Amino acid sequence: MFITIIGCGYVGLVTAAGLAEFGHSVTAVDIDRVKIDMLNEGEIPIYEAGLKEIVNANRKAKRLEFTADLKEGVAKAEVIFIAVGTPSQEDGSADLSQVKAVAREIAKYLPNYKVIVNKSTVPVGTGKLVRELIRENSLPGVDFDVVSNPEFLREGTALNDFLQPDRIVIGVESLKAKRIMKEVYRKLDQFKVPFIFTNLETAEMIKYASNAFLAAKVAYIN
Repeated sequence: MFITIIGCGYVGLVTAAGLAEFGHSVTAVDIDRVKIDMLNEGEIPIYEAGLKEIVNANRKAKRLEFTADLKEGVAKAEVIFIAVGTPSQEDGSADLSQVKAVAREIAKYLPNYKVIVNKSTVPVGTGKLVRELIRENSLPGVDFDVVSNPEFLREGTALNDFLQPDRIVIGVESLKAKRIMKEVYRKLDQFKVPFIFTNLETAEMIKYASNAFLAAKVAYIN
């Protein structure tokens, strides 16, 4: 499949490398041209065990490329992952400005049916917000689906967590999107990884519940 990842930060870069390793053709997009140049020269802006080797191996195999051209990335993709930052604001709420900006940009270049996947950690209801933003800013009649596919990556073992996860959580609202997302992760069938299909809001809630559970465990350990 042709997949585009928007955002070459921690989650986006690991996701791009992992999906390329699964055999997909992946384009990773970022507005930071310095970062894109670095990645195209084989340098990795973060450290994660095994990441540099997998990135460079898939670049040589022509399954992974990096660009600052969002229009090109959207045009060629069957599936588009949004993996931009959602930092906490002073009041503790998530800053969704990057997610909103990306949704509007995707809409401008959307030529035909695509699956738009929220990979960023976002509050419950963000999937529907993204859908509305794309609908408002795209050409009339263009079809698309929005999916929630939260990440459960741990720093230091993120690549292994992606390649052999405990579970895959996918919030979908159509059978077509469900079929496409199963194809995205088809490689994981060999590991008998459980797939949990829910609606958008439940998938978003699962991510927050998981984070809260981990925080509680750390608090008890301390």
